[in-house]
Amino acid sequence: MKSAARGTRQHTSKTKPSERRAAKRVTRQEQQQKQRRTVRRSFWQQWGWGVAALVVVLIVGVIVWAVRSQTGDIAGIVTYSNLSRDHVTGKVTYPQNPPVGGPHNAVWQNCGIYSIPVANENAVHDLEHGAVWITYQPQLSAQDIAQLQTLVRGHDHALLSPYPGLPTPVVASAWGIQLRVTSASDPRLAQFLKKYEQGPQTPEPGAPCSSGGTGSPDQQ
Repeated sequence: MKSAARGTRQHTSKTKPSERRAAKRVTRQEQQQKQRRTVRRSFWQQWGWGVAALVVVLIVGVIVWAVRSQTGDIAGIVTYSNLSRDHVTGKVTYPQNPPVGGPHNAVWQNCGIYSIPVANENAVHDLEHGAVWITYQPQLSAQDIAQLQTLVRGHDHALLSPYPGLPTPVVASAWGIQLRVTSASDPRLAQFLKKYEQGPQTPEPGAPCSSGGTGSPDQQ
């Protein structure tokens, strides 16, 4: 009886080859499904991080744009500091072309539109009074010159004149600040005029510019 029972147990404990193969196939399928789930989860995690990074970049860009808009920053501006305000006679050699400040003549240039060059020393005095001095290369086209004239016409503290040897077609200068552009239609010129005519950089705000000095502008 014991022998028969033992034989029965051995018979029932054996697994058929087909069953083992089926079990292995099921295990393999489960492993493959687990791997696919892991890959999908990793993909969505990476995608999510990528989207989050993009959102952060966009938010930072909007903040920078808003700050620049509020502060009125103008691309290409160059600033200079520690400029002398002494009154001198005779010619002055300035480090900037055209000058943005420094020693100057005691008499300012009457602000307005000129068709001939004006003296640096008088124009710098205008800058001290809060004027924006827009200079252009003499060979600039009549159409571009007319556009610049339209820009400054009617401004009490704006000076427009040709300037031989100018490094770019048009240069806008205020006391300690300068912007060089290649076109009379550059929108930054209007921005510069709006911000720096009697702007915060002015050493003598409220001082006259359109009268009481030297020179007779063609237009004002």
